[in-house]
Amino acid sequence: MFRRISHICNAGCCLLTAAFVPPNCSGTASSQKTELAAQRETMVREQIAGRGITDSATLHAMRAVPRHEFLPLRLRGEAYADYPLPIGHGQTISQPYIVAFMTEAIRPRPGDKILEIGAGSGYQAAVLAHTGAEVYTVEIIEPLAEMARQNLERLGYKSARVMHGDGFRGWPEHAPFDAIVVACAPDKIPSNLVAQLKDGGRMVIPVGGGMEQELILLRKSGGVIENHSVLPVSFVPMTGEAESAK
Repeated sequence: MFRRISHICNAGCCLLTAAFVPPNCSGTASSQKTELAAQRETMVREQIAGRGITDSATLHAMRAVPRHEFLPLRLRGEAYADYPLPIGHGQTISQPYIVAFMTEAIRPRPGDKILEIGAGSGYQAAVLAHTGAEVYTVEIIEPLAEMARQNLERLGYKSARVMHGDGFRGWPEHAPFDAIVVACAPDKIPSNLVAQLKDGGRMVIPVGGGMEQELILLRKSGGVIENHSVLPVSFVPMTGEAESAK
C-alpha cells in the first residue's frame, strides 16, 4: 500500500492542488455516480494512459473498477486524484498510477493465478480480478482483511479470495502462482514468495527501508531468477515475520 500525501478536507468536500473537481456534495446519488465515472475516465486518460501505461487489460480494469468504493465515505471525493489515501490502521490505498504500473508489469491475463500481498481495502485485488485473473490476496491486519473481503463480495468480484495472515509466508496452499504483486516493502525479496512463483512467472515488489525503496520486477525462468529496478517508490513496510528477517 503506497504512502499517503497531504490533503485538505472540509465538510465532506476536498480542496485539492491538482486539477481535480470533487463530486457535488449536494447533488443526487445519480449525478454523483455520473461525476465519479467521468472522473475515473479522466484519471485513466490523463494520469495513467497519459503517463505511458498501454496494456489494454490494465486500462480496461482501471476504467471499470470504482476506486471510491474502496475508500471511507469522507474521502470518496478524492478517489480519482493521483495520490494514496488513508484507509485506517495506519495503511493507505495506493496511488492509481502505481496500481496501474504494477498491474501492467505482471501482464495479467484471463485464467492467471495471482498472489497479492497487502490487500488493504481490496482495490488492487479488484483491478487484478477484473482482468479475468484468479486472485489470492493476503492481509496481515485483520480488520482490513475483513474490509477487503466485504468490499470484494459487495462489488461482485467472486474470483478474489482474501486471507488474514502474514504475507511474508505467501499462500503456499494455492501455489504456484503465475504472478505475485506485493504492496508493502520488505528489506529484501522474501525467498518464500520466490518459491511460490511459477516458472515463467513475474513478481513486482517494492524493496528497501524508510523512504529509500525501489520497485523491483522479478522474472523466474528455467529456475533462474532475474530482477531489475523499474521505479523509485515509497510503500508502507512489510510487517510480521519480515521484520525479524532483516
